[in-house]
Amino acid sequence: MSVVAPTIPSLRVIPSPGGPVDTQELGQRHEPFVVEALAALWGKSRERAGGTTSLLMAHLLDTAAVAEMVWEHYLARSTQAALDEVAGGTGRGRTFFVWLCGIHDCGKATPAHQRLWAEGAEAVRRTGLSWLETAAVAGAKKHGRWRHDWAGGLVARELLAASGWDARQVDWLWPLVAGHHGAFPSLRDVQEPGPAKGQLRGRGKWRQVQEAVLDEFTREVGFASLHEVEPAQVPTRALQLQLSGLVVMADWIASDERYFVGVDDLASVSLDASRKRAGAAWEALGMQGGWRSLGVPGPEAFQDRFGCAPRPSQAMAIDVARQLGAPGLMVIEAPMGEGKTEAALAAAEVLAARFGADGVFVGMPTQATSDPMFTRVRRWVETIESRLALRVMLLHGKRAFNQEWKAMRDGAQAQADQPFRGVDEFGLDDDPYGVEADPACSGSERQALSEWFLGPKRGLLAPFVVGTVDQLLYAATRTRHVMLRMAGLAGKVVVLDEVHACDVYMSQFLQEALRWLGQARVPVVLLSATLAPAQRQTLFEAYLAGAASREELDVKVPAPPGYPSVTAAWISPAGETRFHSQATDSWRADLEVVVRTVPEAVPGAGASRAKRERAQAQAEASVGDLLASELADGGTALVIRNSVARAQSLYAELRGRFGPHEVRLLHARFTVAHRAELTEESLRLLGPHTPRQPGARLILVATQLAEQSFDVDADLLITDLAPVDLLLQRIGRVHRHQTTRRPHRLRTPQVFVTGFQPRASREPSLAYASEKIYGRHLLLRTAALLPKEGAAWSVPGDVPHLVAQAYENDTSLLPEAWRPAGTTAMREQETQNRARAEHARQFLLTARGERELPTLAGLHYGGMSAASDENSLRAAVRDGDESIEVALVLKDGPDAGYRTLSGRPLGANGDVALEVLDDVLGSVVRLPPHLTQAAAALKPLPGWYGHPWLRGTAALVLDSSGRTALGDVEVSYDVEFGLRTMRRAGAAAR
Repeated sequence: MSVVAPTIPSLRVIPSPGGPVDTQELGQRHEPFVVEALAALWGKSRERAGGTTSLLMAHLLDTAAVAEMVWEHYLARSTQAALDEVAGGTGRGRTFFVWLCGIHDCGKATPAHQRLWAEGAEAVRRTGLSWLETAAVAGAKKHGRWRHDWAGGLVARELLAASGWDARQVDWLWPLVAGHHGAFPSLRDVQEPGPAKGQLRGRGKWRQVQEAVLDEFTREVGFASLHEVEPAQVPTRALQLQLSGLVVMADWIASDERYFVGVDDLASVSLDASRKRAGAAWEALGMQGGWRSLGVPGPEAFQDRFGCAPRPSQAMAIDVARQLGAPGLMVIEAPMGEGKTEAALAAAEVLAARFGADGVFVGMPTQATSDPMFTRVRRWVETIESRLALRVMLLHGKRAFNQEWKAMRDGAQAQADQPFRGVDEFGLDDDPYGVEADPACSGSERQALSEWFLGPKRGLLAPFVVGTVDQLLYAATRTRHVMLRMAGLAGKVVVLDEVHACDVYMSQFLQEALRWLGQARVPVVLLSATLAPAQRQTLFEAYLAGAASREELDVKVPAPPGYPSVTAAWISPAGETRFHSQATDSWRADLEVVVRTVPEAVPGAGASRAKRERAQAQAEASVGDLLASELADGGTALVIRNSVARAQSLYAELRGRFGPHEVRLLHARFTVAHRAELTEESLRLLGPHTPRQPGARLILVATQLAEQSFDVDADLLITDLAPVDLLLQRIGRVHRHQTTRRPHRLRTPQVFVTGFQPRASREPSLAYASEKIYGRHLLLRTAALLPKEGAAWSVPGDVPHLVAQAYENDTSLLPEAWRPAGTTAMREQETQNRARAEHARQFLLTARGERELPTLAGLHYGGMSAASDENSLRAAVRDGDESIEVALVLKDGPDAGYRTLSGRPLGANGDVALEVLDDVLGSVVRLPPHLTQAAAALKPLPGWYGHPWLRGTAALVLDSSGRTALGDVEVSYDVEFGLRTMRRAGAAAR
């Protein structure tokens, strides 16, 4: 049966406001029971629609009206153009998009949904529609996942095919309907379960009703028939994924009962009425897009944005951005302190203007580096258009402790006094709307930006986003609602800093993300000071394979012709791969950095505890002596250790020698609030604009937190041995700014490398912590690259050559006596890398061999990853690090009450008053991995279970001295050292 009889004229079933439904004309098109069914089918029950039943047709039109708002006020020009192309002409993309969003719930016109609410089910039965309840119950029990989303996929597939759509168009569209609750089933999945055959999908008269729902909705949004809706082209999978995310976005907004109250009278249902509700909701939620229309910046723009003329490398990046023939990948390689961030932002503005992007995502390696970048991006966005500065999202788990974010949040206008209400309550075992108790979804935090973007899984949909690179990597995972993340990235320019910091495991997700971004025609800018040639090759291969919609693409990436450099690539409209590579001189002359070795005795694995403790004390005394000598006339020093325990132990030695006022400690096992304060203090004390007092000394002992994207300027560096690219990053914190005044003896930059012991006629012995983190292979190769005593590295001139040598797969770099050990270490590393890469693939969004499939059907193959919250997602993309976070609280005794770390009282069960909430949240700290098993039994305090911010947070209760036991380990916390662990038998801190 055709959905629309061609002999019947176009009919506006739902009239404009003020005019009643022409029931006579409606009756001419449909049998009486169909008209009655349209007036009875419910989309949301009375309980979930503001006290009045919401008809299904009303919800479909509400969603369509929201989609109109999304198109007009949110979608990037690039997305609009892509949809016009798919739909078959300028202007058709809008109507097609609105139609696609609206039909998402067509599966609710089935017994699978209508039976779930007794009152609504009875009204539907009175129209003559029926089902065998016992069979439906049996089918639902056996196949509980078969609900209205899957039913809708099946209904859409059948009716579109019946209307004459090409099979290829049907095949890509039905999964978007079936997957609008967050996961894409296969065609096999959506088949109605055997025990309920026909009783959940609907038999007999149900087919006519389903045809009528789709037909009348289609006409209302502007198409003459269902056949007329058919697109002209099949969109890429990336565009399908983006569209799916936008469908979910429109559905979630249209499901908010605050703005979309129930409509139970068919005569009151109209697209015009839905438009009024959608407009009011859009305004009340403060929804907004980004630039909307952005002109290509002229030569003067850099000066306007950053207050200075561009350096040669920055001008080069802008020039290359102007030359790309299509959206593509740019890799900017330049020294530390060269101004890569400004170069990338300037290039992003050009790319956005040229290719129709509406915002940016800037990804950083850590939360600590994201915070200062948030400030820089806000200032840059403000220079383009001042009002946009309030639309910048900071996206990481500890943003509540960023003072600028808090100020922006608290200064925003007050919003609605209740959280988002959009959950479909019938038959759901999961949380399809993603609103499950996310702290950002309620309370005052919504003030910082449109409240809607602050909900879980939605942060990337904000127009301008600064966050950890993890946020991008999450978009490459096979997890529920991944389409929302990809919808947020599409339509933006993506900028990733310190891209070399992604290890073998994380790189699998980065490459997967680049494939999808390439296919989505998203311009991407990657930044690095120390990028290995092999890593550069794989990044381009991934992006270009995606852009070409190929499983793999065999390309030869040209080596940069110099340093600093920009390498760019894109796929031309004719399908050809194009490269552009350019280099220039650095804005400043090479810095001759003297590199010296400070040997450290490394006891063997069988050494006694006493011997290990003596060796450690000697090593720390040696560092203390060195600092006392070098800082005799004052100055600043940065000391980077490869583990928290080594940093804490050295800090204790230096504090005793120099006093607490001259030594600072910074690592990742301070509470989040304390760490934020210490990071801010470190950046201030060692920043380029802080006056240095003659004779004053300052020593910062830190872990890898100070390795990159950490704008400090030290006079000298002492560092544990690390892979050469990371070692060079650390060197980038020394003599970073030429304007800094330094003591005479420190005017030559010096670096002292420790953490290993050279040995005659064989390879050096390596500190246990360093070898565990980085592996023997790269540490041995780096040790072989260290210059002879007192010689210098020329930075940045030597950087590309040093990195390339370190990452070559041969042992010729090593002294002959080291080569047997080097060969063994290389083979061990290769085996480990293969295993880690293979482990990562179980979480990747696309399985190997499926990247050229034309549709999203079955994308969530083999069951989804269990990762859903921030901690589990982070573990998924960071090599399964199962360390957990806990909130530290104090309790003086069995009968005493709980207190915060600062001593403020909590309720008897740990209940948290609003005025002490920040204290509790600020006390969160990540435990070291070796405590994960012992900490597994930790739970929230009894009073936290009902709290939206704390009910998922485990508490670690310390006694009045700040100590407790976890298994055989004593755990303590104090403001000087942070979290420390020690075996209860009295062993040294781990």
